[in-house]
Amino acid sequence: MNVWLDPQPVEIPDALQQAVGGPELVLQTLLRRGIRSPSAARAFLDPDRYVPAQPTDLPDLTIAVERLREAIEHGETVVIWGDFDADGQTSTALLLETLHALGAQVTARVPTRAEGHGLHRRGLEQLIADGARLILTCDTGVTALDTVVRASQLGAEVIITDHHVPTTELPSAVAVVNPHRLPPGHPMMDLTGVGVAYQLARALDPGVAARSLDLVALGTVADVGTLTGDNRYLVQLGLDALRHTARPGLLAVYNAAGLRPEGITEEHVGFVLGPRLNALGRLADAAQGVELLTTTDAARARILANEVEGLNARRQWLTKQVTGAALSQIERDPTLLSDFHALVLSHDEWPGGIVGIVAGRLAERFGKPTLLISTPEGRIARGSGRSVPGIDLVAALTACAGPAPNAPAGSESLLKDYGGHPGAAGFSLDRERIPEFRRAISRAVASVTETIPEPTLALDAYVELPDLSLELVADINRLAPFGPGNPALTLAVRDLRITSHATIGRTQEHLRLTVEDAGDNTQTVFWWQGTDQPLPRGTFDLALTVRASDYRGMAEVQVEWIDARQREPETVEIEPAPAIEIRDYREVSSPEAILRGLVARGDVQVWAEGLGTPPVEARTRIELVPGPRLAVWTSPPGPRQWQAALDRVQPDEIYLFAGNSSLDEPGAFLQELAGLVKFALRARKGQVGIERAAARLGHRADTIEAGLEHLEASGVLAILGRGDDCWQIATATGQPDAGEVERTRAHLDALLIETSAFRQYWLHAPPKALTRPNSRR
Repeated sequence: MNVWLDPQPVEIPDALQQAVGGPELVLQTLLRRGIRSPSAARAFLDPDRYVPAQPTDLPDLTIAVERLREAIEHGETVVIWGDFDADGQTSTALLLETLHALGAQVTARVPTRAEGHGLHRRGLEQLIADGARLILTCDTGVTALDTVVRASQLGAEVIITDHHVPTTELPSAVAVVNPHRLPPGHPMMDLTGVGVAYQLARALDPGVAARSLDLVALGTVADVGTLTGDNRYLVQLGLDALRHTARPGLLAVYNAAGLRPEGITEEHVGFVLGPRLNALGRLADAAQGVELLTTTDAARARILANEVEGLNARRQWLTKQVTGAALSQIERDPTLLSDFHALVLSHDEWPGGIVGIVAGRLAERFGKPTLLISTPEGRIARGSGRSVPGIDLVAALTACAGPAPNAPAGSESLLKDYGGHPGAAGFSLDRERIPEFRRAISRAVASVTETIPEPTLALDAYVELPDLSLELVADINRLAPFGPGNPALTLAVRDLRITSHATIGRTQEHLRLTVEDAGDNTQTVFWWQGTDQPLPRGTFDLALTVRASDYRGMAEVQVEWIDARQREPETVEIEPAPAIEIRDYREVSSPEAILRGLVARGDVQVWAEGLGTPPVEARTRIELVPGPRLAVWTSPPGPRQWQAALDRVQPDEIYLFAGNSSLDEPGAFLQELAGLVKFALRARKGQVGIERAAARLGHRADTIEAGLEHLEASGVLAILGRGDDCWQIATATGQPDAGEVERTRAHLDALLIETSAFRQYWLHAPPKALTRPNSRR
């Protein structure tokens, strides 16, 4: 539970008011964030007023520039060694473009996640065997001491550009360009990998480097770089470059993701563009990301963007699956959470590219460092951890990496390798040593937990619901871009109640709520990843952020839930809900005649979906309206859809039948779905309404989505964009992918089996068990 820190009053100097202008909220925020002088404020708000540091401030950068110019002059081949996350992909693309433009002979090597982060000895030896004599790293390499020595032994030279924390010893490279070698407080201290690559490119040729500012913003924000000093300046310029980019790859991704270029913000980078690039590194080959960012072929860009969309959807689904499995482990063995200072979980089938995302969610949820480990049979276990404020995860891993205390001389180290940032790190170990690791990391974290303050939430202002306007958003956005070092403003509204809520999103993990104040003003609020969180009851204060949304081309305020503080518990007298009268006709011999008779009496809605068409007028789930009597002709596809129908209709009487849509068998389902696809391509400009299609076929929305993904893998269609309820499709342009066909079919089959199992339950469950009147009143 966060302790809320109310905004402290500040006196606004006249000089600052005159120099900056604008509402008090903006000026107060500048002052609270240590920006007091008019010149500092102008430089913060306007990149044209900011004076960036010189690239040559970075140690060894001049040496790196001279060596690269020598390679260009003599026609040497330069091999760029990158990394597979978004920062690594953008760094690689930036250096590749820059050196190409300067006439270099240059190629790029991006390792896969299976190979792991870092400069690998085996891969380097292969490059040198193939003729490489100068290797330029980006976003990696600063801890690769032995590998750099091996390169020298084989007659090759290495230039390191990296932003990760070095060890006490630097690699014996030609140059080691790393911002951690700068004095504390230097404005380039927090450069990301792509930021370091940009400074190298800037020193080589400022004009060429300026063309890559869009990549700098993309990589910096995706890598959660601190937005102060030169980082902020570069992201300000880079966001403008992203809005006007001519890169076919980025334009294709914008189109597939439904983004308008002119509206791109740091939020779009962090939550839309960055995850898509990272999905390549997590689940496929990040070299495709470099190609996507550098290609000049619009057709190839569209193909790659479509592949990225599919991988991102798969990442979302896998994230949901791994999160559920992790929570199930905790539920089965609560001591994993209660008895250790760090949460350590493992599973044989968890994808290595997903565990870090889930670790972050669990760390935020449970307030302690979380480490998830993928343990495939016969291979080294690889894990990814995320920390909480106040605990340096790399330091904790360092403390437990070696042999156990009092272990015999010569004992093997617990961790085979590890590295990362204080807040996020990766590691590997033998799978049988995971229990030992759980105890060791718990001890390491325990040694510093006494110094961790209670988590706090700093508020920037209290407002009222009517204050949440586009004008307020425009004022706040003068302080953007937001991120680490310059967090988005947190506002708070007092004395609210929740009047309604619903789950939304492809994986149903988000909440859309309506809140109301004492003056009957209402506001829609979105709580991302809030489905599994308890809702406040009665009146509460809400901490929130605001931004502008242009969903479907209409500008409006989007309010996002941050935290809630209970004020008054809900105290209401609970009256017994009126019982629903249930008539069970599931086993009668002539259900059609009974249904006709019921409809003839009037006031009866008939709910039927799929192919089980009744002999009377029927409605799908999206056509149901409140009414006294509901006849359920075909079995619902799942409990959520059934409960939603009850909530929508609120019937006093229900008539149960046992019709079956006959679309739970994969072949029949895919045949009907393919028919809907053809209609969408012919008559709806390729737009498929997911909920409408689900209602038409009598299935869940996630089953429709899985079916579309399988048809894409099978070469029937191409998915161009995925909204919450509307997907954009086109005629297929690629060939079937056997691996993807198998994977998507397995996913679809599993969903169809779930639905079939629920329908079987529906056919035989006691009538009273099928209604929950208390939950709908």
